[in-house]
Formats: sequence, C-alpha cells, structure tokens
Amino acid sequence: MSTAMKNLLFERQYRLIRTNVQWLRQADALLKAISDSEYVAAPQKLAPQTVGGHLRHVLEYYECFLNGLSSSHIDYDARKRDPAVQSSRSAALQRIESLISRLESEPALRGDSVIWVRVEDSEALSVPEPFLVSSVGRELQGLSSHTIHHLALIAMVLRALGVPVGQDFGMASSTLRYLATQSAAEAA
Repeated sequence: MSTAMKNLLFERQYRLIRTNVQWLRQADALLKAISDSEYVAAPQKLAPQTVGGHLRHVLEYYECFLNGLSSSHIDYDARKRDPAVQSSRSAALQRIESLISRLESEPALRGDSVIWVRVEDSEALSVPEPFLVSSVGRELQGLSSHTIHHLALIAMVLRALGVPVGQDFGMASSTLRYLATQSAAEAA
C-alpha cells in the first residue's frame, strides 16, 4: 500500500474518531446544562424514555466497541446496563470523559483493521455463526450514526419536559449542511 493511501486511510479514521468525540462532547455539554431531575425524568407521553436511559445505552455501545478491540470481537449485546449511569448525571459525565480519552488514545483505532461483530440477538435467532466481518472504521461510522440518533431522541425527551435544547443538538452534520443550503436557497 502506498504512503498516500496509508495517509488517506489514517485521515479517514481520524475524522471518524473526531466525529464520535464531537458527539460525546455535545452530550457532555448538555449534561452540564440540565439538572439531575431532568436527567432522570420521563415525559408522560414518552414514558419510560429518559435522557439517562438513552445516554447509558449510547455509552455502553462505545464501551463494548472499545473493550472488544483487543480480541477483534465486539458484542454490543454484552452491555452492562449500568443503572448508575442511567440515574446519575455525574456518573455519566465521568463515563463520557473516560470514553473520550480512550477514543483519543487507543492505538487500535489508528488503522482500519478487520474485526468481528456479534449478530444482534444471535441466540434468539439460532444463527449458526454469530459473528459478521466488519472493520474498525465501519464500526466507528456505525457508532456515530447510533449516537446521533439517540442524541435526537434525548432532545425530544427534553423538549417534551419543556427544557430548551439547541436547535442543532442531535442533528447529523449532513442534515445541518442540507438545512443550510435550503435556507440559503430560500433567501435567494
């Protein structure tokens, strides 16, 4: 593989890491702006959805990913479902900082290697081979999409509680670019 190709792959991987860190920092900033009660509240029409529940789910996906890198086998169904993260903003904030640090320093993220990912609900589906081939880059992209999806749900929960949330919170960069072009087109 040429040096130019290696540099391109490294840059792509770096962008994926940076995007995931950006989503985690967005969650971090939001948690610092809401109260403990808002973190665990479930709007009547959306119960049992809570900020804490969605955030715990997201953070545990990152943990499964990072913990699986050393064995090249990732099992997102093996989440710990830690009630402390779901019920405590401070526990969630600590977990976010830890994950950001791990994403920024994990040597296995510097290249796009082949990994194996367990098929969701493989036991229930009686799948003969429970792992599919993936790559570090593909999983980073999947984590990004998964995270922004749950951040959008978190925004809905907070808005249903009457908590103001930034207009662009939980929106993918591509959606923000699209909205900007639409706004520019309407202004012209």
